Amino acid sequence: MVKPSNTKSGFFLLGALLIAATSLFIFGWLAEEMLEGDTQRFDALIRSAVHQLATPWLTLLMRGFSFLGSVPVVTAMCLAVICVFLYFRRLRNAALLAITMFGVAALDVALKYAFHRPRPAAFFGVSPSSYSFPSGHAFGSLCFYGVLAALLASRVRRRAAKFFLWTAAVLLTGMIGFSRIYLGVHYPSDVIAGYLAGAVWITAVLSLDKILAGRHRKERNGPQELISK
Repeated sequence: MVKPSNTKSGFFLLGALLIAATSLFIFGWLAEEMLEGDTQRFDALIRSAVHQLATPWLTLLMRGFSFLGSVPVVTAMCLAVICVFLYFRRLRNAALLAITMFGVAALDVALKYAFHRPRPAAFFGVSPSSYSFPSGHAFGSLCFYGVLAALLASRVRRRAAKFFLWTAAVLLTGMIGFSRIYLGVHYPSDVIAGYLAGAVWITAVLSLDKILAGRHRKERNGPQELISK
């Protein structure tokens, strides 16, 4: 008889595979379009439309969201959360978050140098010196806040709390990506590519964690099942 937990794991892995495959395909297509210059019209249109929304208070707000997705802030929060997990002996959670963010750092640098897309002219301030494609803010924020929401949601039972965690993660990640377009330091296609790269990486990490957890559960329950027989 198939156990419900095995069925849920199977559906999770199937869904993760579909999300990763779809995101990877779209990322590849978008990267090709970007290299051929076919995203210029789309990027220019969106940048112009977003820039028309500019007001002093909105600029201040967007700087705040961009700050929440910056490398120093995400790194500091990541280290703090890992320390909390270690304090409460949640070693698996600490390892999962650490592996996720180490991978983000390595992949972000590798992808930026692989495509070496120059930055657009910033609307406010000066553009960073790093390459533009994909957006590291979009990539990193999706992985950090997404994994954090997944870990916290797995510890709560109330659906309202789960909904709040996922909604907060989605809105925060979305606003961080939007802030990079608003400030003019990224093209819209950069941000989309960052989210796609994040979707591929986060589904890969969570799927591997799910598989390893399932194997550990079988090894732990194996002797008990033999004794019960």
